[in-house]
Amino acid sequence: MSYATAPALQAAIYQALTADAAVAAATGGHVYDAVPSGTLPALYMTLGAERVRDASDGTGHGAWHDLNVSVVTAAAGFQAAKDAAAAACDALCGAGLPMARGRLVSLRFLKARARRESDGTRRIDLTFRARVEAD
Repeated sequence: MSYATAPALQAAIYQALTADAAVAAATGGHVYDAVPSGTLPALYMTLGAERVRDASDGTGHGAWHDLNVSVVTAAAGFQAAKDAAAAACDALCGAGLPMARGRLVSLRFLKARARRESDGTRRIDLTFRARVEAD
């Protein structure tokens, strides 16, 4: 197994989300790799947790990455968050994202969880599964 492609995968996903016009429209351009301190916008998207497991075989090293993209909103309902989540799915699912290291073999939607947090915000955690091959 190799975790060596993880930084390149994260950078490719972040680039795809920040460059996508529908994601920008749904989030007001508020897409973060790390949530900034201070006052946050009413709706934003952030890269989240990741679980990785070996996918190496006789032909080389690789890994499965299950990674989260989260949409958080202070809005009273889920509609705006769902619109942003849908835009993220459209931007990422099946995308052939270029990576600085390794090669993205596949990227697909795996699952989502929408919930109301104790502070009143709404949150949707999208999980995507990526298969990468190391160089």
